[in-house]
Amino acid sequence: MTGCPTPQRIATYSLSANRQRPLAGAFHSAIFNTFRRFRHQVLYVAPPFLIAYATMNWAVERNEYLNSKPGRLLEGGDE
Repeated sequence: MTGCPTPQRIATYSLSANRQRPLAGAFHSAIFNTFRRFRHQVLYVAPPFLIAYATMNWAVERNEYLNSKPGRLLEGGDE
């Protein structure tokens, strides 16, 4: 068994530490990328939240009505 062949012609590149800019354009891109992502996702996220909010609002109002005096008289009967 000879094992793996010896790799040949492998080029290695590096960049000097003082030439690197890890945050180059990060803040500018973050603002516009966030706006773009929001614009594309809002129609997928907003309708379920609006439906859930409307449903919860209706349920709370209905519960308050059913636990009030007029609601008990109308719906509850002799209870």
